[in-house]
Amino acid sequence: MIDLAAMHLPELPVALAAPTVDAHTHLDSVTERTGLSAGQSLDLAQSVGVAWVVQAGDTAEDSRFAEELARTDSRVVACVALHPNEVARNPVRYESGFAEIRRLAQAGPHVRAIGETGLDYYRTTSVQGQTLQQEAFARHIELCVELGLTLVIHDRDAHSDVLRILDESPRPERVVMHSFSGDADHVRACVERGYWLSFPGVTTYNANHHLRRALAVTPDDKVLAETDAPYLTPIPARGRPNGPYLIPHTLRFLAAQKKWGEEEACVLLRENAFAAYGGPWGDMATFPSPDSNTPELPHG
Repeated sequence: MIDLAAMHLPELPVALAAPTVDAHTHLDSVTERTGLSAGQSLDLAQSVGVAWVVQAGDTAEDSRFAEELARTDSRVVACVALHPNEVARNPVRYESGFAEIRRLAQAGPHVRAIGETGLDYYRTTSVQGQTLQQEAFARHIELCVELGLTLVIHDRDAHSDVLRILDESPRPERVVMHSFSGDADHVRACVERGYWLSFPGVTTYNANHHLRRALAVTPDDKVLAETDAPYLTPIPARGRPNGPYLIPHTLRFLAAQKKWGEEEACVLLRENAFAAYGGPWGDMATFPSPDSNTPELPHG
C-alpha cells in the first residue's frame, strides 16, 4: 500500500459514484514532484473512481513518455506537442522537436491528440518569442488536421490571438481548451466554434469568480474536468502536489456549481472526454462498479 501521509501527499478523497476521466495530466511531472510512479498514480486514481486519464506532452521528451505510457497502459491516451513556452525557450531545437512530434503523433490509436500547443504571453513576453509561438501553433494545427486528431490548446493571456489563428487555419474536428482561463464571453466564442472547455482545480479557489461564471454558461456537453497534475491542486489540498486521484474534489465542486448529481457528473464528464478525444479507451469491465466501496486496483 502507498503511504501518502509518509510521502507528505494529500489523502485519498472519498471514491466517486461512477468511473470518470482526468482530461489532462502530466504523470511524468507528478513523479518528479512526488516520487509516485505513473503506475502508482494511476492505481491511486482508479481506487477513487478516476479510471481513465489523458497524458499531455510539453516537449519531445515528455511526448515520448506520453506515447509509451499510453501504448503500455490501456487506462491512458496520449497527447504529443511542443508547449508554446518550450518553442520560445528552445528555438534551436524547434525543428527537430517538431519532427519528433510528427513521428509520435502517428504511433497508433493510443495517441489521440496534438497538445498541449497554443500561445502563452504570460511567460513569453518578447515579440520574437510570441511570433515563433504563433508559427508553431499554426503548424501544430495543420498536423492535427492532417492526422484527424484532437487539438489541445494552452492559452494564457492570448485569447484573441488563439482564436484568430484557429480561424485562419484548417479546422480540426475536435478542440479542447485546456485549463480554461477565460471569462463568460470567451466561453461563448469557444462554444460557437464547437470547442470543449476543460476546468481545473483552480476553479475551486475563492478568488476565481470569473471561472465559475464561465462554467455557468458552458453547455453541459462541453465541460471537461482535469487536474493538470502536479499543478493547480484543488481545495482542500491547495498548496500541495496534485495528482489524478484528486479529481473527485474538482468534480464534486463542478457538480455543485452545475447542480448535477454526483453519478450524473461522473458519467457526463466521462462521456464528454470520450467525445472530445475521439471515442472510449480502456476496458469498462475492468473498472470499479458505482456501488463498490473497496475497488480492486488492476494494472496495465
